[in-house]
Amino acid sequence: MRREYVRTPFACVLGDMDLVRPLGMAGIPVATVGPEGATPRFSRYTRAAVTWSGDTTRTDELAAALLAFAAACDERPVLYFQNDAEVLFASRERDRLAPALGLPLGDPTVVEDLLDKRRFGVLAAKLGLPVPGERLLDTTGAPGDQELRFPLIVKPPSRGDGAWAQLGTDGKALRVDSADELAAVWPLLGTLGAQVVAQDFVPGEEDRIESYHCYVDTAGETAGEFTGRKIRTRPRHYGFTTSLEITDERDVRDLGRAVVERLGLRGVAKVDLKRAPDGELVLLEVNPRFNLWHHPGAVAGVNLPAIVHADLTGRPRPPAATARVGVRWCNAIDAAAAREQGLSLPAWLRWAAGCEARAHLTPDDPGAIVGRAAWRLGQKLGVRR
Repeated sequence: MRREYVRTPFACVLGDMDLVRPLGMAGIPVATVGPEGATPRFSRYTRAAVTWSGDTTRTDELAAALLAFAAACDERPVLYFQNDAEVLFASRERDRLAPALGLPLGDPTVVEDLLDKRRFGVLAAKLGLPVPGERLLDTTGAPGDQELRFPLIVKPPSRGDGAWAQLGTDGKALRVDSADELAAVWPLLGTLGAQVVAQDFVPGEEDRIESYHCYVDTAGETAGEFTGRKIRTRPRHYGFTTSLEITDERDVRDLGRAVVERLGLRGVAKVDLKRAPDGELVLLEVNPRFNLWHHPGAVAGVNLPAIVHADLTGRPRPPAATARVGVRWCNAIDAAAAREQGLSLPAWLRWAAGCEARAHLTPDDPGAIVGRAAWRLGQKLGVRR
């Protein structure tokens, strides 16, 4: 650890460059948490590294590494988490971690409810949230025993479920158009558990998915917020975001606020919505964690990770701001996603050059990708020797 930064509270980042960058932009020293060759370690914003295998099943190892790092700091660091397994780890280990690290977490039951698709469906119905029609498929029975309307969307109980890959889809969900298609995948659905979530299909491409992003402090005040929409995903249907833009849609903001309020959420949240053909917004899911949107959000003027850091370290918040509309973000995979939509590589390169935020190589922080490449080359040369 570089001693000149010890008196500034660190941001311990379980995440990628899209979480490191907004923190670095705010002048907050970053301690990356992960394997030795991980890209964030080579960022200009990284001031320390906490070595961890990246295996979220080894929670004792991760907790011990974080606590040892925190013990070496003069002030309590803040922990940031970017995927479901990491936020579940932080929430379930909060009693052990909270004395040493700032944890931007809400109620533990709400966290569990939001990250389990089956529990979220029950909670959404109880609170009257505008979700698509949903039912649980009993995979212990026969597919013909289910009362269903097609097409429908099948989702794994939780993101990162290892059995999901057996279905042969790289996306977050699987569309099933008929009883015959359901019968074909039924044995594999059984590997996901006794109950699997099925939702009514909401027509429209992925660019009709919009989102509300916020940070709500412990007093229930919304300290920062913005809205956005997806441009492309990979795979094209039910895939992961490859490009997006910041928006200022009033109905998205209003519904997002209402959802967060009804849930009683505290901490950061991403409310995913889909705009149906008639313009109505439908709630897809709510994620209580940091995510790639926080990078373009910060570029647009609303730096939610920096606001969280200020609150959890007792420092003044950044000045309140409204996000600048039209800020775009993309990653390198977007080139393939754009090609699927008929955009040539030269046309995509021109488009990508105009993006204010990018996930990979950026002019202000080239060392992240270059350093990672050099490290990998060194590993290969070392093996050959």
